[in-house]
Amino acid sequence: MQVFAILPAAGLGTRMAGPKPKQFLILDGVPILIHSLRAFAAVERIKAIYVAVRKTEMARVEAQIAEYGFGAQVKVVEGGDKRQESVANALAALPAEADDVVLVHDSVRPLIDAATIERTIDAVIETGAAIVGMPAVDTIKQVERTAHGALITATIPRECVVLAQTPQGFRYGLLQGAFAEAQADGFVGTDEASVVERAGHSVAVVHGSQVNLKITQPGDLELAEFYLMQRRRPS
Repeated sequence: MQVFAILPAAGLGTRMAGPKPKQFLILDGVPILIHSLRAFAAVERIKAIYVAVRKTEMARVEAQIAEYGFGAQVKVVEGGDKRQESVANALAALPAEADDVVLVHDSVRPLIDAATIERTIDAVIETGAAIVGMPAVDTIKQVERTAHGALITATIPRECVVLAQTPQGFRYGLLQGAFAEAQADGFVGTDEASVVERAGHSVAVVHGSQVNLKITQPGDLELAEFYLMQRRRPS
């Protein structure tokens, strides 16, 4: 059994309100994407990492991979306009067997730790599909959108809700089959788990961390810098 990782990194990051896609923004002197790649490269069980980027960014990413010394472990493939298309392109490039494990991770979650990655791999080996998730802390309201704003229609018990993070891991054959079904039906999911759920498969949850944040808005960079400083402090 082999383990592969896919990092879709073709997004434009429009919510950051800047000219540069957020995966290329600098965090602690290093591009965010490089932080994410380092986390997966540090896990010995991962055979190869595939990064899906826009065609116009492929040369830049290949140069960064060489600059930061990743070598042949990291491959670059062309991504698409949607995350699902980027992941599908990477899946098609994997030299994987049906029982191999594939992890998909947001390229802009640079603070993922090796222990969480390892737990996700173990959960996939045991159950076939698993994602990292966090219990909801706030009260969750279901709403109906109207011209005048949102109206609450129900309160959802917090114990029934988790906030999805990544990595999201699956047996290769399971994920490939679910993606093929989605493509045939024209279905686009919000994450890989939603595609697998639609195909009728159960997905387990591995406990995540608030440190595993997704860089989405400008303030997230400052928070990520803070977490990095905390990691460096002697225990």
